[in-house]
Amino acid sequence: MADFVEQEQANLDVAREIYELRIKAKLSQAELARKVGTTQSVISRLEDADYDGHSLAMLRRIAAALEKRVGIRFVPSPKLQHA
Repeated sequence: MADFVEQEQANLDVAREIYELRIKAKLSQAELARKVGTTQSVISRLEDADYDGHSLAMLRRIAAALEKRVGIRFVPSPKLQHA
């Protein structure tokens, strides 16, 4: 269950970051899609917290369109405590 929650949180974080960067750049989904070379519906899906198909290649394309770069880091996993 903890793995599921962690994955869902990661999906939410990625979706929120794409949305916030797009809004900060004052772009519509359609405008970002044109810059990335995709469709508005793809951007919409990527901004959906329930979407779990984010690819590193697509994230890099979005980052480049927004004049950003993707950073990846590994962090310690919280250990489950037993009662």
